[in-house]
This record gives sequence, structure tokens and C-alpha cells, in this order.
Amino acid sequence: MLPATTELVQRVQALGVPVIYFGVDTASLLSTMRETGADVLGLDWRVPLDEGWRLAGPHVAVQGNLDPIALFAPEDLLKQRVKEVLDAAGNRPGHIFNLGHGIVPGTPVDNVIHVARWVKELSVRA
Repeated sequence: MLPATTELVQRVQALGVPVIYFGVDTASLLSTMRETGADVLGLDWRVPLDEGWRLAGPHVAVQGNLDPIALFAPEDLLKQRVKEVLDAAGNRPGHIFNLGHGIVPGTPVDNVIHVARWVKELSVRA
């Protein structure tokens, strides 16, 4: 599987397109996923950001990893969860804030808008 995935990553990159490689519940595979040469590795919500980054490697960009169910939480708790992800990233280059998987049907749109605003606000202060 690794050779085929690596070839696919390289073919897409040859088109000048950056590649984000994401899989759900793949914390144990992050060091292998790194071998594909993908530009960014996606982290799901099950792996703490610092642990995921350690497994991915020090020079690999990561994307994630807010639990998508947090978007159903009350505003104050949701903001706390966003801050926790940003604090774990520590303003380190190579972190793309994102959910640790897709948006669940029925997610309150206003909460998604709040998260985008908070990420901008909290990242500027960091």
C-alpha cells in the first residue's frame, strides 16, 4: 500500500499541487504516512497534537485536530477547545488549524463561524 500511495502523492505533487494526507484513527501510522512525502499530514481528534507531531516528525506540517463534535458544545466550551488546540501548536510553523475529521451533519453553522473567527483572533495574539 505504501508504494502505491507514495506514487500517487508524487504524481499529484508533480502537478504543482500540495498534498495533505489524512486518515481517521491513523496515529500509529503517522511515521509511515510521512514516508509518502506528503506536504502535510492530517491528525484526527483522537491523537493529541504534540504526540501526532512527534510521530509525524519534526519537519512535517500537520493539520488538525479539533474534535468535530466540539462544534456542538456551548460557545464558552468550544472556544476553550479551540484555544487548547492552538496552545498545543504553540505558534509553531507548520500547523494548519482544522477539524480532526469532517463536519458532522447538523453542526451549528454559527459555531463554525465562531471557530474561524477565534482561530484568527487567538493566532494573532500568540
